Amino acid sequence: MTAAAPPDLPAVPSGRSLRAVVAATATRATLGCLTGVIPMNQAGVWFSRGLIATIMGTLGSMPEGTRVIPVRQPGLRGEWVVGPGVKFGTRAGYYVHGSAYVICSAQTHRKLVAQLSAATGLPFFSVDYRLAPEHRFPAAADDVEAGYRWLLTQGYAASDIVIGADSAGGHLTCDLLLAHADEPGFQPAAVVLFSPLVDLTMELALRQERMRRDPAMSAGAARQLLGLYTVAQDPDHPRLRLDFAKADRLPPMLVQVGEFEMLSADARHLDAEVNRAGGASTLEVWPGMVHVFQALPRLAPEARLALHRAAGFIASALADDRLDHVEVC
Repeated sequence: MTAAAPPDLPAVPSGRSLRAVVAATATRATLGCLTGVIPMNQAGVWFSRGLIATIMGTLGSMPEGTRVIPVRQPGLRGEWVVGPGVKFGTRAGYYVHGSAYVICSAQTHRKLVAQLSAATGLPFFSVDYRLAPEHRFPAAADDVEAGYRWLLTQGYAASDIVIGADSAGGHLTCDLLLAHADEPGFQPAAVVLFSPLVDLTMELALRQERMRRDPAMSAGAARQLLGLYTVAQDPDHPRLRLDFAKADRLPPMLVQVGEFEMLSADARHLDAEVNRAGGASTLEVWPGMVHVFQALPRLAPEARLALHRAAGFIASALADDRLDHVEVC
């Protein structure tokens, strides 16, 4: 299976915009300093959740006319996010938000998912999985699988579903698809990953950090957060240390990552492993960009172009020409 963004889309910029440079500097001076001193106790977790929710809410952009439809069932929490003019049909998206397994929610990522819905013309179901430290491994992974299987029961064929994810959601998505690589009718049409986390030991990020510091967070601080989810688990557990030997059975994958973030090492590793196994992965490294910049259009103008390219990749995978009729707001 192959897919690529249509060739008529604007290319990934070759250099950093002035706003990107300012954004990285501001991030380093604020969030980067705070994450280094916030304790990883219950008070620190609650403070971090509030801080990230404020940042995402302030710097994101909600397309006017977006509909949000909560879904609450036993064993399932989430919401449909339906961009302006988007209608329910035979195709849908499934979104797995990032969080370091601890911090974020479907609500914090609602504006990003709305932008993706508007750009693709697809309604997206955004799963609201349980967070650590209240809920440890494998709670989040179980919830993500439950959400995907629920979507399959709603009349959508896997081949008519696309998955979007960011950060820890990237790890959860890869785990979901690799764990069921042999299951007939399970793989979606395409996957788009923003700044995916792959290595929960953070060894890849630590090596990247020695060359360039992430403006937003240190690898050590991120490792502490992840430890709240994986506590007492063997790091070689197959649901934690991913094995990409069967990646040739995964759908086409687009990986977008910022040049300045520590998870650029994870993104490169993921892309290399998928392609080495015979799968189809396309990697885009965006100059000067910070972690999940696609969620921050008011901070980084490149966010809209990145989402437009992601929508083009999805349209190509679905053999769909709707991209000509939708815009990122």
